[in-house]
Amino acid sequence: MKKWLACLLFAVAAHASAAASCTQFTPDAQWPVLSNQKMAPKTRMLCYSDFAVLHSGITHGPLWSAEHLTRDHIEAAKDMVRTNKFFEDARLPEGEGATLADYKRSGFDRGHMSPAGNRWNQQAMAQSFSLANIVPQNRENNQRLWSRIETSVRKIALSYDDTYVVTGPIFNGQQLQTIGPTRVFVPTQLFKAVYVPSRQLAFAVVVDNVSTNRYDIRTIHELEAASGIRFPGIPEKNYPQVGWNGHDFYIIKSKT
Repeated sequence: MKKWLACLLFAVAAHASAAASCTQFTPDAQWPVLSNQKMAPKTRMLCYSDFAVLHSGITHGPLWSAEHLTRDHIEAAKDMVRTNKFFEDARLPEGEGATLADYKRSGFDRGHMSPAGNRWNQQAMAQSFSLANIVPQNRENNQRLWSRIETSVRKIALSYDDTYVVTGPIFNGQQLQTIGPTRVFVPTQLFKAVYVPSRQLAFAVVVDNVSTNRYDIRTIHELEAASGIRFPGIPEKNYPQVGWNGHDFYIIKSKT
């Protein structure tokens, strides 16, 4: 176990030193930008082999996690086996990252932002279990509604290829719930922004972090207002309206 973890952390550190390559996970090589400056202190960019995270030392978790999905990678991901070996990212200063102890008996799932189901090789699969890519998520939400949303996004990547996805938490309210000795913030909502340049398609899905079947499909502009994050890599256009039937996303109204 120690040998496996040492090898994993070495691989993670190697990718961190090549942060410039991390821009491949965002459209037009432009990172999401925090418009809510209260969240800006103690943020750190963490680059992994096939996704990137902006981590917060305030919330002790990711503010967003970005990935570039291709048809070939999602096809390869179908054959991957989950490792389920969560770990604390050694690149984070002490006290900034969540710990394994924070989630123990918390009542919350360790919810991936960039999903394990999208990872297409062993290294990527192992890295997705970094707690820097994890938020406290309602168990039923994670295993039911959110899982279906993740599967539907994979279908988009299989259909259109070249799909950019940014996933993250939203924190609303003055009194936020926390878990564990580190006081990891529990999101009130979760979002997933999807952009397919070849189809001129961009939309967001927002769900409350509770046991629910309810979800909202929003424009990127609406997500920016709700999340305090801007997405400069997604051009401002009049994109088609999108719906979801619980299995597939579909266009319900073409742009005018």
